[in-house]
Amino acid sequence: MNDHYDEIVSLVRDTLVKAGSTFRQDKKEAYQRAIGKETDPNAKWVLEKILENAEVAEQNHSPLCDDTGIPHLLLEVGDSCSISGSLLDAIREGVEEGLRLLPGRPMAIIGNDSQRLDQSGGLDPDSAAVQPAPILIRKCSDNAVRLHIMMFGGGPAIRAKTYRVFHKHNTDVVLDEIVNWAKEGVSQLGCSPCTLAIGIGRSHYEAASMMLQAQVDGRYDVQSEMEQLITDRVNQEHIGPLGLGGRTSVLATFLKVGPQRASGVRIVCVRPTCCFEPRIASVDLPHS
Repeated sequence: MNDHYDEIVSLVRDTLVKAGSTFRQDKKEAYQRAIGKETDPNAKWVLEKILENAEVAEQNHSPLCDDTGIPHLLLEVGDSCSISGSLLDAIREGVEEGLRLLPGRPMAIIGNDSQRLDQSGGLDPDSAAVQPAPILIRKCSDNAVRLHIMMFGGGPAIRAKTYRVFHKHNTDVVLDEIVNWAKEGVSQLGCSPCTLAIGIGRSHYEAASMMLQAQVDGRYDVQSEMEQLITDRVNQEHIGPLGLGGRTSVLATFLKVGPQRASGVRIVCVRPTCCFEPRIASVDLPHS
């Protein structure tokens, strides 16, 4: 792995910049479809400007949004591949270089536990001081080491919710609660249209990890029956882009249901991502 160390650093650096500055192709097409269907002139104008902003950001390799985000990483590992401390060090260094190159907004708080909580320690001026969240690891079906980088903004985190739902042995009860949370979150977020990222698990940790995986696996051009139902029901509220009204409050829903237990509750995590999220890019890393 040491033979590939510098290459991995470079790949991770460039992937982080791509995540923070580029829409995936299926997302561009989702915006184009929404623009074509939108009948409200204000909503249509907002959708057009968001897509134009994304195109300029991609051309210039510049941030999609001033809130450049906190890196969240998902690492996939194939059958015959392994993870070493050297690999994790290279990923960390690549993230730091990417945050400086993007550039990321300096958001890291200096100080001890108390100072970081109340922000009395001040801001670290180094973009790379924004440490990534702990890496989530899962197995993949092919012989690869694949890294997915997501940049999480503050607004969706404020409007997100992870809590229990008493399912009453009825899927509709769970979906109704998700829709109610999503309606509230989208209406208060401001920077819509959203992509709803949803995870359902046996614990708060598992539900949140399912929500991350939903963003990695989700596709704008492929929606399950439950995903489409959630999207349609929230769009019926006519919150619209930037809350101005219209048909497009949600572009799509990415839902991942994990293992469940014999229990009266389901733990649900709903993140109403902003108009620029999921900001995500992926890369296959060299391995021995």
